[in-house]
Amino acid sequence: MSKKITALDINSAEPLSSETKAYFDLCQEKLGLVPHVLLAYSFDETKLRTFTEMYNDLMLAESGLSKLDREMIAVAVSAVNRCFYCLTAHGAAVRQLSGDPMLGEMLVMNYRAADLDTRQRAMLDFSVKLTERPAEIEEGDRQALRDAGFSNRDIWDISSVAAFYNMTNRVAAASDMRPNDEYHSMAR
Repeated sequence: MSKKITALDINSAEPLSSETKAYFDLCQEKLGLVPHVLLAYSFDETKLRTFTEMYNDLMLAESGLSKLDREMIAVAVSAVNRCFYCLTAHGAAVRQLSGDPMLGEMLVMNYRAADLDTRQRAMLDFSVKLTERPAEIEEGDRQALRDAGFSNRDIWDISSVAAFYNMTNRVAAASDMRPNDEYHSMAR
């Protein structure tokens, strides 16, 4: 029987650059951990840098969407895709950002059962439809977001965050990426 290879088993052929080591040290200092997804990408520093730049742009840059909104999208999309890594990591972020452990758990299980406002519901309905049935997105779907108060730029951001997590969910599944143990107890 052969050993199961996971994303965390991939080792860099070259030692990490001082820039990457410093980034990992910063993660350790700010988060108390280096997310396994970053370690998984570290086999190729160009891929790691591309991933982190995209993540930082989508999740942290100026937007009409709050950080909580973006984390909620990550969880709703990851629930459809059953991505253990992202449900665990981003579920913890929703708990932390919202101050509501129940919201984080409800989004992981079924966002439709959560106590959401009209804006949040429209955002997650769109994100889930984009995940499950992208070819069925129509102008009426975008208009529902506008009616809930989102601008065209916000719709772009919602779509981009949902698409990013669809991609990362697939990479996590393909590589058997597992979340850091610490995420399970955060903000409970």
